[in-house]
Amino acid sequence: MENENITSWTEFLLVGLVHQKSPSILFAMVLFMASVAVLGNCLLLFLIQMNSTLHTPMYLFLSQLACMDMGQVFIVVLKMSVNFLTQRNTISLAGCVAQIFLTLTMESSECFVLAVISYDRYVAICRPLQYPVLMKRTICLAMTVGIWSSSSLLIMVVTIYVRFLPYCGSNEIDHFVCEFPALLMLSCADTSAFQKVTYLGNVLTLLLPIAVILSSYIAILVQVLSMRSTEGRYKALGTCLSHLCVVGIFYGASMLTYVTPVTSYSAQRSMIYSVCITIVPPMLNPFICSLRNRDVLAALRKLLMNCASEK
Repeated sequence: MENENITSWTEFLLVGLVHQKSPSILFAMVLFMASVAVLGNCLLLFLIQMNSTLHTPMYLFLSQLACMDMGQVFIVVLKMSVNFLTQRNTISLAGCVAQIFLTLTMESSECFVLAVISYDRYVAICRPLQYPVLMKRTICLAMTVGIWSSSSLLIMVVTIYVRFLPYCGSNEIDHFVCEFPALLMLSCADTSAFQKVTYLGNVLTLLLPIAVILSSYIAILVQVLSMRSTEGRYKALGTCLSHLCVVGIFYGASMLTYVTPVTSYSAQRSMIYSVCITIVPPMLNPFICSLRNRDVLAALRKLLMNCASEK
């Protein structure tokens, strides 16, 4: 009898939209922001791919950032759209774990990509003569592969543990996406030690890249202040400011989401944070990168002029 009582759920209900007063309005808002995010990032990727002047290390990492942003949007919004349109809010345990694995891999990878971009700017501004050696193509590709593989392996450990936890009692997840803390709350096993380990991992994943970003930009600021050319200062700061805006938006949302302990989990607050980290940064990043970047704007103007001349 005791074994029957601890039979684990293999399917869950995502009831986050159902519990909203105006689910259609919320869905329309999320879908609109997701569409803007996908279109903006697709345009940025197209410009980088088509313009040879943008085939540099910084734009290689920006293209990775765009792929991660689109990946997050697709993973969350596609499932949310299917559930809303079919009125079936179910998700299997395997699907739930897969969604957690993919979203956390994208988000942790983005942390390290932002750190690498700041290092790229540090080398370009503070050590320009060594830039071709320190940021050569093989090193950049190795860093890209390292970011994706290390993030995947780290998150795989977490998701394997979550996959084999027993889930009894309620199978309702008060969210529109299968989220790690929400799923952990449904487990009938003692996960307190695991929660402490993952909390520490979240903090380190955020703080280590932040340390690289801060040290890089402190060195850049010292170098920029020593420049005699006003134009040189403006050009250096222009590129760095757009990156700092992207860093601020991403890390602000990440800290709200992942530095909050599971024990103080709130479904309503978590849904707001999820939109902030999975939809808002991907929607804003391509426009921040474009509007504050002369090279991207020049590539966009060239594209528009070519389109106009063909007509």
